[in-house]
Amino acid sequence: MKPLRSLLTIAAATLISASAMATTVIPPTWDQLVGEAQLIFQGTVTDVQSRWEGEGKNHHIQTYVTFKVDDQIKGKAGNSYTISMLGGTVGEQTMEVSDGPKFKTGDRDILFVENNGSQFIPLVGIMHGRFRVQRDSAGNEFIATHDGAPLTDLTQLGHEEAAAKAVGAPITPQNFKSTVRTTLARLPQ
Repeated sequence: MKPLRSLLTIAAATLISASAMATTVIPPTWDQLVGEAQLIFQGTVTDVQSRWEGEGKNHHIQTYVTFKVDDQIKGKAGNSYTISMLGGTVGEQTMEVSDGPKFKTGDRDILFVENNGSQFIPLVGIMHGRFRVQRDSAGNEFIATHDGAPLTDLTQLGHEEAAAKAVGAPITPQNFKSTVRTTLARLPQ
């Protein structure tokens, strides 16, 4: 009986530790994205640097993504803003956060930032706090979700993600930012 109890204890501890390391991201609604963000801006990635930080058990890779701020929507980002994210690649070693966004120089995004410097991914809803500014084959700009799908319905964010990316005209960056500003005016501050 004692070996069985020891085996069950080990199995339970393994399951608890595995579930503690997994992250489940509940997609935020539009109002949650806008309301929870401390900073919202449109920017272009000008630099991405990863480096080792910390010592001992806290030794990890941290990535710093710097943006040229093209349009400040909420908060004061300044002309340039850097977000700090857990993970990245240094030399031959890579550390990844599941579903964490990956940025490269030249990316154009609208970001919903919260707790930069103290949160492992400082975006509202991790990957959900990044909206990509893309161009279609005709050169027209549109907003895409974190996974590159054209965004067509903001009201479905956090409710029915597939419907937010359903067939229809993609939202333009101007309409997207206008809707953010309208939502900011409506939400309690």
